[in-house]
Amino acid sequence: MSPSPVSSTPILRRTLIWSGVATVGLAVVAGALGFLFAHVPGLVSGLLGVLLAALFLAITAISILVANRWYGDPLYVQLFFAIVLGGWLLKLGVFVVVMIVLSGAPWIHPMTFFLSIVAGVMMSLAIDVLVLTRMRLPHVSDTSLPTEVPEDVAPGVRKGAPAPAPTGDEPDSSTR
Repeated sequence: MSPSPVSSTPILRRTLIWSGVATVGLAVVAGALGFLFAHVPGLVSGLLGVLLAALFLAITAISILVANRWYGDPLYVQLFFAIVLGGWLLKLGVFVVVMIVLSGAPWIHPMTFFLSIVAGVMMSLAIDVLVLTRMRLPHVSDTSLPTEVPEDVAPGVRKGAPAPAPTGDEPDSSTR
């Protein structure tokens, strides 16, 4: 597979990988603490909270990675924002449905659920900061510089020297 021409793709992929690994660790901690303080409802609440936080936070990165597949297309900007906005609307809809379904559920410990979601969000933000500060992203990205002029196209032009000034013998292109 060829590398993506969009410079944010490796950053987003690394963020998703680190978040996946950290989510497993946080799920173990949240489940254990939930079970310690609220038994089985705490265990379920801790695991579910971490899972939902990871899912909601991954949707944005995944939508950007999917949208980057259309880089170079004339409608790239429109497709990019439509896909990312669609991901945000999906998150909002899923969040509302999950909160309605889980409200008043006897097998949910509300404080454990809330704290595990907050811990998941904080973990994701910390990973985003770490990845973004350690990745090398050029200040001018997704651009290509002009190539050198081959010797047979412009003979006598030294590398790095400016092109020769017109002598006046060339035909005037404005009279055509």
